Amino acid sequence: MSTFAWFAIASLAVWVWLLFGQGFFWRTDQRLPPVPEGRALPSGGGWPRVVVVVPARDEAEVLPLSLPSLLAQDYPGEAEVVLVDDGSTDGTGKLAVELAGAAERCGGLPLTVVSPGEPEPGWTGKLWALRHGMALARAREPEFLLLTDADIAHEPDSLRLLVAAARENGLDLVSQMARLRVASPWERLVVPAFVYFFAQLYPFRWINGARPRATAAAGGCVLLRTETAVAAGVPEAIRRAVIDDVSLARAVRRSGGRIWLGLAERVDSVRPYPGLAELWRMVARSAYAQLRHNPLLLAGTVAGLVVVYLVPPVALVVGAAAGDAPAAWAGGAAWAVMAGTYLPMLRYYRQPPWLAPLLPFTALLYLLMTVDSAVQHYRGRGAAWKGRTYSADYASRHGE
Repeated sequence: MSTFAWFAIASLAVWVWLLFGQGFFWRTDQRLPPVPEGRALPSGGGWPRVVVVVPARDEAEVLPLSLPSLLAQDYPGEAEVVLVDDGSTDGTGKLAVELAGAAERCGGLPLTVVSPGEPEPGWTGKLWALRHGMALARAREPEFLLLTDADIAHEPDSLRLLVAAARENGLDLVSQMARLRVASPWERLVVPAFVYFFAQLYPFRWINGARPRATAAAGGCVLLRTETAVAAGVPEAIRRAVIDDVSLARAVRRSGGRIWLGLAERVDSVRPYPGLAELWRMVARSAYAQLRHNPLLLAGTVAGLVVVYLVPPVALVVGAAAGDAPAAWAGGAAWAVMAGTYLPMLRYYRQPPWLAPLLPFTALLYLLMTVDSAVQHYRGRGAAWKGRTYSADYASRHGE
């Protein structure tokens, strides 16, 4: 057999292993855990106090779509919202107060807006904002904190379902990966793959199992038990983390906390990424941090993406044209398995199945974004977001 055929067979072998041996990452059935059968939800007086903490920096565009959904929660217990205005220049704080006033007249949750000032050295902006928001929240002595991003919209029963799942299943951290916006052609091509790749890296079943084999969270929606946050020392313990959600989950796990992560049905991101440039920045800002700024990991990732995602379609086309039957057969089979594992995620995002065979092209885009992330890092522009740039000492894992 030709060398090309061996590469195609190797790719097929990897896909067969991914299909069965990577925690069934491609399935989308990890949803919010239900209340165990026979266990009734507490009455109105039995629901714990919750404080919602929202870090926000220049979010005036999305806040009218997200903040009212938090203020309109139908939570049966005591709850309030703390929005931390992280040095916004677009009137985010003032707009939040205006939205809260309208919601209060309709019986919405109370809102407090605070501004902590610029981060101290050694802190990322979001975690600096969370530090102040969580400190203010803990003064209210809540049992739970809901940490949610300013672009996340919640259905009216979202908080109630999160708390019920946490209390009735004995969980210390419950995180839902918000359903990202998929409207523009580029969003359709890139966004479902973003969640697919995340699940491949951190299989939800491995995270949620009785004997967990992976640890991660989705920062857009995290319900965290307050005493667990104190025991884990967060956010101080992860103050340098660029990929703060995974770092948070690891800190909670180290403290002995139980974690659950799944796909959301009633939590949505309203942030638009209409063009490729916006999506590119979203991925590239933290891709190299995910690889711990390690050139060897970068080289291995690039090689892996080529063999796993790019070889199959090339082998099929080139093999068929050159009469190399083994290469064409193995490449076609690997491409078919790849597309098949992508279909559940496309269904979750309500996208047409014909996008599944385009996954190799999307993987090529992610490969280029990852390389660009490394290039920007070595040019000193590293993990840049909303006017702030974090250097190499801001690790993707727990920072000291």
